[in-house]
Amino acid sequence: MSGAPGQAVELVWRGDERFDAVTPTGIEVAIDGTKETGISPVEALAVALAACMGADVVDILKKGREDLTGCRIRVDGDRRETPPRRYTALRLAIELTGWSLSRAKAERAVQLSRDTYCSVWSSMAPDIDLSVELELHEPLLAEGEAG
Repeated sequence: MSGAPGQAVELVWRGDERFDAVTPTGIEVAIDGTKETGISPVEALAVALAACMGADVVDILKKGREDLTGCRIRVDGDRRETPPRRYTALRLAIELTGWSLSRAKAERAVQLSRDTYCSVWSSMAPDIDLSVELELHEPLLAEGEAG
């Protein structure tokens, strides 16, 4: 294998369609094609995309001095009916929470992630339709807290 140092992930077969993926730092993730004991490989791909774009967006907004207090991402997609049952479309709903967040900065962060920084998205088939819905919210004040 070649590539950047420290990027190798090892998978150990645990029977049936189950594997334990072990990262270079020793973190284990259960992968299960039957979805009984872990996340499926296709779900893992969707999670990887959402996490990659989410990390980019959060990092870009924080560097832009946005007062971000939360980020929640929902991802779903459409797959082919016949093998290979790959994604044909993916939809991300990114919900950002913070004080006076700039919609323009948030939209720019999403675009930068998609076009420049997200290595997961850049590694996927170029004909996949990716749509991103962006919601911005103010944090909820705790009871008795002045606003």
